[in-house]
Amino acid sequence: MHAGCKRAMAVAVLAFAALAGAEEPKVELKGGPESDRVRGHCSACHSVDYIQMNSPFMKRATWEAEVRKMIKAMGAPIPESEVGPLVDYLTKYYGVE
Repeated sequence: MHAGCKRAMAVAVLAFAALAGAEEPKVELKGGPESDRVRGHCSACHSVDYIQMNSPFMKRATWEAEVRKMIKAMGAPIPESEVGPLVDYLTKYYGVE
């Protein structure tokens, strides 16, 4: 292999490695201390990006159904006492009227 090709290949490999190792920016949730509760429960199974991606169309009833689906269908270990506060937060900061 030609020396120029070897150098170009080495640069490409290093560039790819740098991109692959780069961390994605941390998604920040809206709100204050309540966001810690949501992050703690939701990010145990998935990225909190899903909250922001779904928020343009989620009403309170839909957020509650989603939280309950995560518990029943997906096995999320969220106690019943936490459902209300989670839904309150999601509706307040990411719900629609």
